[in-house]
Amino acid sequence: MTDMNTVHRDKLMGDLRVVIADAEELLRMTADQAGDAALDIRGRIQTRMNQAKTDLLLLQQAAVAKAKAAGHATDEFVHENPWKSIGIAAGVGMLLGLLVSRR
Repeated sequence: MTDMNTVHRDKLMGDLRVVIADAEELLRMTADQAGDAALDIRGRIQTRMNQAKTDLLLLQQAAVAKAKAAGHATDEFVHENPWKSIGIAAGVGMLLGLLVSRR
């Protein structure tokens, strides 16, 4: 279940990057448009894009922190329970070997 959340989070971050890049391109293309309404809209879009970039950066940092915490927890478990870890790895390897040999 956690792997699916990670996949969805990574896809969301990628999609947000694309949307931000498209919005920045739109702002560049409409930079020569005159009028108070156009200036106001561009200002609001720019503010929201900056907020989205900040949110994306925070989301990315949180994902990295969680991955590091999971890695440290796994490392700690393996160091505290080496034989259990070997048994689990052997069992997973055996299951994968059985699944691959059936194909």
